[in-house]
Amino acid sequence: MKKFIIILSMFPPFLMSIITFKLKDYDKLSFYLTLYVIVTLVINYLYFEKSNKGTKEVALIATLSAIAAISRVPFTGIPNVQPTTFLVALSGLVFGSYEGFLIGSTAGFISNIFIGQGPWTPWQMMAWALIGWISGIMGVKNKKPSIEIFALLCFIYGFAFDWIMNIWHVIGFIRPINWKTILVAYARGLPFDVLHAVGNFIFVLVFYNKFYNVLKRYKDRLRYTYIK
Repeated sequence: MKKFIIILSMFPPFLMSIITFKLKDYDKLSFYLTLYVIVTLVINYLYFEKSNKGTKEVALIATLSAIAAISRVPFTGIPNVQPTTFLVALSGLVFGSYEGFLIGSTAGFISNIFIGQGPWTPWQMMAWALIGWISGIMGVKNKKPSIEIFALLCFIYGFAFDWIMNIWHVIGFIRPINWKTILVAYARGLPFDVLHAVGNFIFVLVFYNKFYNVLKRYKDRLRYTYIK
């Protein structure tokens, strides 16, 4: 029933986005797509609120979100280079898709408290949430990927994150919207996409093994139940 409600709540903004795109009403398209993103995020938080997660899981999500968010701040002087994407991906890999989704979205919101909130915030939250979710799928078998594979994955995440943000840029600021203007917008952002991807790759090479072992050890401790 909960899954049905989630799908039903997300459907109207998604449907309106398709209709406004067909009608070429781009201002309303921007509104409905952003609404769709916000509704998706809110529903996931409400679902978490109603779940049976314990205080340890809540503390875990809050702590990792804060670490991923704060780690972004010292790198603001380097365009599009920050360890947040790597940390969100690693969290999803170790703790699962849903936890990764929440850590990614929360990290995006917290980091913008320091860097600056705006209409881009929900899109950043969604982009990092999807990265955490996809990484959780990769870790479903509870096997540690090699550093080369995870570095390549995070390299791809650098482009994926920025391409999601480019959607917000296109629907919000580019007129008219057609294949030519979309390609130009994406091409202009390509140098920053490369910086993000390369930064992720380096962070994995430097921190992956140590950070993975720390998080995995904490996850194993969460599995134990002490009976008096």
